[in-house]
Amino acid sequence: MTNNLRFAPIFLVIFLSGCSSIYIPSVPNTPMLTTQGEIAAGAHMSLKGNFNFNSAYALSNHFAILANGAFLQNEKDKKDIKHKMIEFGGGYFKTFGPNKNRILEIYAGLGSGKSERTFRELDDNKNIISTDFQEAGYDKKFIQVNYSSKRRRNLKLFGAKFGLNYGTALRMSFINTNNFYRNNVLQPNEDNIFLEPVFYTRMILSDEVQLQYTSGSNFGLKSRKFLNAGNSVFSVGAVINLGRTPKKQ
Repeated sequence: MTNNLRFAPIFLVIFLSGCSSIYIPSVPNTPMLTTQGEIAAGAHMSLKGNFNFNSAYALSNHFAILANGAFLQNEKDKKDIKHKMIEFGGGYFKTFGPNKNRILEIYAGLGSGKSERTFRELDDNKNIISTDFQEAGYDKKFIQVNYSSKRRRNLKLFGAKFGLNYGTALRMSFINTNNFYRNNVLQPNEDNIFLEPVFYTRMILSDEVQLQYTSGSNFGLKSRKFLNAGNSVFSVGAVINLGRTPKKQ
């Protein structure tokens, strides 16, 4: 019984990642800003082909603005998914700790997206029996808190040492659909609140460039038929930080 419970979270993640929803969560923006004038930009790709772009600029030593985008086009025999999203935001960041190597970031913002989904029922010869086409736009509001550490931990790989940084982000997204059509028939709109905890690891290639692995989940706080927690966040990507004040020797 204990062994079965141990693997329950893994099965849950696999189940969630295999479902489908109008809303597809993007990789949260975790720029790890430290100084005024710093620019952070990241590009990430999920296993399903969801491409994400994040950017941030530090207006001062504590305030920053964000711009994020995402695009997905996945076509298969039984299911086609097209999705795009853009959002803007801003917020507060602060370094703390004995060596100022820990970062707290609090951001909020607005966004919008569009989803097109086609589901097909096929016979044994792959002839189409029926088609279900769904198209919807949605509006998004979000608030998130990031905690990260720049304390380096070393990883030996192929005879070389690479530094590692770690962080976590907790995002709450408020989503409302608009102009939701199913087979060209207007449908009632849906709303939901998503709780999205994310963990990420960065491998330091240089002071400016890092590779990032992101994993996370997506939980809907309301029971909805189409706007549900049917997608999770698993991606790999790269992050660039420019304009950071050099460390004092």
